[in-house]
Amino acid sequence: MKVIEKFVDEVINSGAYEPLDRVYVINKIRALVGDEASSVEANDEQTSVKQLVDLAVQNKKISDDVTSREVLNDQLYDLITPTPSKTNGIFWQKMQKSPEKATDWFYKLCENNNYVKKEAIAKNVVFSGTSSKGHGLEITINLSKPEKDPKAIAAAAHATGKKYPQCALCLENEGYLGGYGKNARSNLRIIRMNIGGRPWGFQYSPYAYFNEHCIFLDQKHIPMVINQQTLINLVEIEKTLPHYFVGSNADLPIVGGSMLAHEHYQGGRHTFPMMKAKIKKNVVFDDYPEVVAGIVDWPMSDLRLISDNSLGLIELGAKIINFWDHYSDSARQIKAFDGKTRHHTVTPIMHREGKNFVLDLVLRDNNTSENYPLGIFHPHKELWHIKKENIGLIEVMGRAILPGRLKSELEEVKKYWLGQDNKMAISHKEWADQIKAEQNITAENVDAVMQQALVEVFEQVLQDAGVFKNNADGDEGWDKFITALTKQI
Repeated sequence: MKVIEKFVDEVINSGAYEPLDRVYVINKIRALVGDEASSVEANDEQTSVKQLVDLAVQNKKISDDVTSREVLNDQLYDLITPTPSKTNGIFWQKMQKSPEKATDWFYKLCENNNYVKKEAIAKNVVFSGTSSKGHGLEITINLSKPEKDPKAIAAAAHATGKKYPQCALCLENEGYLGGYGKNARSNLRIIRMNIGGRPWGFQYSPYAYFNEHCIFLDQKHIPMVINQQTLINLVEIEKTLPHYFVGSNADLPIVGGSMLAHEHYQGGRHTFPMMKAKIKKNVVFDDYPEVVAGIVDWPMSDLRLISDNSLGLIELGAKIINFWDHYSDSARQIKAFDGKTRHHTVTPIMHREGKNFVLDLVLRDNNTSENYPLGIFHPHKELWHIKKENIGLIEVMGRAILPGRLKSELEEVKKYWLGQDNKMAISHKEWADQIKAEQNITAENVDAVMQQALVEVFEQVLQDAGVFKNNADGDEGWDKFITALTKQI
């Protein structure tokens, strides 16, 4: 069977086009990959799309570079994807049966049309472990995102004027062709939703870090903010999709995510380590008897609220956020403001347990100092050889996203431990020597030793980001904060 014929069958079987459209679809494909491709036999060892992209390069229809291949890949997969209106119609029809049926269908669509890059995601190194402090943690070495194309980097550097799309999250990306310095999004579909009285969208992440990793985005390009409305929005999402968690990155640099200019949340179908962590100390708010509250046994500073009364939860949560925004503790370098510059916010995360809404408010502080120029409550310098980047929502919950460079670098560390010839980076030496001195490392246990060492590093990363440490001084700081908080609320 010819490769074009094979792909046309896939397009029609997807339901995006009817059998009557066959000649039309063939010509659409020929226009993209070249008429020469019509005589080429299908190769069963490759996907039809991969083969067609290779043929387009051979036929000089596109340049042989990462960006051009991505753009054409997504154009071809767009042919097996229903239009945005059809996608939304099917999704909301399935919502009438159950939220799970709707998201199952939509996620499968995004896998089948290669918007969710399953093959790339499978390259990530992923494992779990328990730290010496007793916290379950998850580690991901991110190998899924392709390296930036040099042409794309150059295009982005020289881009001037108003951008279209305004950012990678904007609704304008739906169906956008892409190119050098622009994401290919021909096959992107966004589900329209109403959240908090405003039009929002819901889509999946192409390079998912966990199961059904999704993004909720305001349809307008407006900056992120954490306030009472945030909690209202999270509750509404949980009422709509109760089988998903949802949370927001903090809304300040250093402690926030990388997209502060566009209001959005992340969610998905995954139970993170932080969600499994227990309350270690109860907190009573007299005016909110229906809310169970407490400090969570977690490396970062997490105050948890649990209730089936979402209104009470929202009201109390908003008061806590406002109180923390203005709270200082100079003994622990916790300072709310410099003049009018705010330094405090929270990372709010919500999930459901039966009828209960569970809200985790993780306290964040983005102050810097001479000793900690990248952030006092940020991974400290001795950990930068493993993790230097900001601690965002996913990591707050206990899943590390580590840079891809570590895969090869850590192989060299293992060789060093085993006394083999190696090219270990000098940045790892002090850490590697410390572990080597503490353990008898053999060829049989070297992988287990490395995994546990990364778990311990990540535990310390989260400790560094916590405003109240898991020690006597931190406990004292918590007590002082809670006493002041309960007096005011």
